[in-house]
Amino acid sequence: MLLATGLYRASHLTAGITALVHAPASGVAVGALLGMALGTSLLLYGAGYAQGGFGPRLVWADVLLTGCLLPHAVLWASAGHVPGTGFWALLLGGSAAAAAAAGLGVRQAGCAVVLILAAHVAAQLQTDTVRPLTGHLVSVVSSAVMARVFWWYLHRQGTLLDEAREQAVRAEAERARQAERMAHHRALHDTVLATLTTIASGRVDANTPGVRERCAREAAYLRRLVQRSEREEAGEEKEGAEVPAGEALEDVVAAAECLGLTVTAQYHELPPLPGPVAAALTAAATEALNNVRRHAGTSAAYLTAIGRGGGITVTVVDRGRGFDAEAALVGGRGTATGTGTGLRRSMHARMREIGGAADVDSAPGEGTRVELRWPA
Repeated sequence: MLLATGLYRASHLTAGITALVHAPASGVAVGALLGMALGTSLLLYGAGYAQGGFGPRLVWADVLLTGCLLPHAVLWASAGHVPGTGFWALLLGGSAAAAAAAGLGVRQAGCAVVLILAAHVAAQLQTDTVRPLTGHLVSVVSSAVMARVFWWYLHRQGTLLDEAREQAVRAEAERARQAERMAHHRALHDTVLATLTTIASGRVDANTPGVRERCAREAAYLRRLVQRSEREEAGEEKEGAEVPAGEALEDVVAAAECLGLTVTAQYHELPPLPGPVAAALTAAATEALNNVRRHAGTSAAYLTAIGRGGGITVTVVDRGRGFDAEAALVGGRGTATGTGTGLRRSMHARMREIGGAADVDSAPGEGTRVELRWPA
């Protein structure tokens, strides 16, 4: 709307400059008034561009100065009888009405248009140059109506896009949770079920310290799974609830440690996160730790999470064998372990869909550093 109404205003200012060039005898006063209109326009649209939208106070100032007072001032400066030099000031009323329709509410915009119309009728009655008054007034009203319809259309499309994005984020979060459940099922098969099967077969002594330690670790793993499921069910009942980032990441760390990875974690001023953001972020962090466990050739990883202006940065580092990150992202060539697919689908895709970003820095023999940022 800033661009559309700004171009409309520029066309009217161009008409004023052209009229002044072709009638220099109109005097310095008319030129000064044109300069004032240009300055007011630059202030309105410059501030709007800097703030990301129209400021209501500046819109009202533009309506009063450019839309209402300027035509009278120009006619006064030109003695009301110089043909061609005063009508550009009336043209600016159309762009002032359009800016009011785009930057004010419906009622305030209607009041602004009525003021502009009244001022233009009074100005037209003062000039001795015959102009099509009715056509001009219709032009002012149609400028406001078209700007308002355009604003409504853009607002509606933006709302539909926001809703579609939210649905996509929720769907991706659900897919991530389903994928995580499948990963837990596989982990249960490889750990708890394998341990119970081995004990039941009688091939090991269940009273040995090593077996008891493994059973205790896997019992703690099952307990955390139950607690996580309870929290997820509570979160689904209360849609839109925020999730403490520290608790969500602790679950990720605990899950990784249950599978034999030693994780050194540090947190600093972590903010609460929207549910879909927390789900995608923890899924990406889980995949980063899974890659360390599966591919890095080391049993230790370091996770750091830092809050920044309402957002969060999570970094996962290992000192393992590393890999060619560029080749993995391009197509996974040279990474038989499937690191490339995990990077593209699990980390980069998830972070992009919540408005975040993922960066991977690695080289053969140099370890790996994964940085997850939200927002990007």
